[in-house]
Amino acid sequence: VQLQASGGGLVQAGGSLRLSCAASGRTISRRLMAWFRQAPAKEREFVAGIGWSGENTNYADFVKGRFAISRDNVKETVTLQMNSLKPEDTATYLCAARLPFATGLADRADQYSSWGQGTLVTVSS
Repeated sequence: VQLQASGGGLVQAGGSLRLSCAASGRTISRRLMAWFRQAPAKEREFVAGIGWSGENTNYADFVKGRFAISRDNVKETVTLQMNSLKPEDTATYLCAARLPFATGLADRADQYSSWGQGTLVTVSS
């Protein structure tokens, strides 16, 4: 499956952005999906994950209450709504997919087999 992330940009602290991940090639309807982020000189870190149907989600503690992940299996998209952005949220955001039919929400990068190219989010203070 090919993943294409979009929606990044420059925003002031306290602002909002909506990231989208569009899948092609293979369906993502039976894949756990997630967003990760990577800032310069830092490790890639888990942001949010979502189960097959969208009913189950999990979030990193540093985004709980501010970010929301959702998916549309008909449109083959995954969205990350980011509110109350902080300068420390500045990073390249990447969407990722697990192998089909894998179960259990996962927060490690090595648990994901397909990655998009990322979209840059810059939050100014």
